[in-house]
Amino acid sequence: MKKQIPNIVTCCNLICGCIAICAAFQHWFTAAFIFILAGAVFDFFDGLLARALGVSGRLGLELDSLADVVTFGVAPSAMLYMLFREVRYPGFVYNDFWFMVMPILAFLIAAFSAYRLAKFNIDERQHTTFIGMPTPANAIFWAALISSCGDYLTSPMFNSIFLLAFELLFCWLLVCEIPMFSLKFANTSWEDNKVKYTFIILSAVILALFIACGVMNSHLLQYVSRGIACCVGLYVIMGIITGAYKKID
Repeated sequence: MKKQIPNIVTCCNLICGCIAICAAFQHWFTAAFIFILAGAVFDFFDGLLARALGVSGRLGLELDSLADVVTFGVAPSAMLYMLFREVRYPGFVYNDFWFMVMPILAFLIAAFSAYRLAKFNIDERQHTTFIGMPTPANAIFWAALISSCGDYLTSPMFNSIFLLAFELLFCWLLVCEIPMFSLKFANTSWEDNKVKYTFIILSAVILALFIACGVMNSHLLQYVSRGIACCVGLYVIMGIITGAYKKID
């Protein structure tokens, strides 16, 4: 029974992803975001439990990837699919063909996430760092953005072309060869973890500011979601900068 505990936690991640997909298709974006976040928590702890109990194995690794495809690939794609059905379309793509095709293109996130996870499983370079953007970070970013900024994303200031370009950028980030730091700590020294500590400190400041704004405006969850999206954006920017610095060095 002990060796099944991490797998049960992984299945909880999978179930959260399934619920998030259902919520997304019902246009319950906030609920979808919450369940994607819950899935990320389960995803974090299943590996910790497997190592703590000494039951790490190939089955757990494969099950984890399958669950991640659902929670961090299909679920954000479902949210994006629904957004493509509401976003404004410029005149040159305002026809039935693009109304049908563009929402389907939302599932490129799922395809690239699956490829990224398969690549991660066989890439020996990714034990302590990541090569490309981790799928949980990508999913949390999209879920936080869509759930908290829907009014802007569907306003005249935004349109389907911008959304598609933004999606393609993040698809590329998932599979690119840019090294990005992991938040796993081998030790607690500042010298070995200064990038991670800097990110954590800046993220705490960002979240504190958004929480304060949320309290003042009586929209706490919305502002917290925006803060989380900003933190993921910060992670991507810091990851690209540090990755480029390492290559130059």
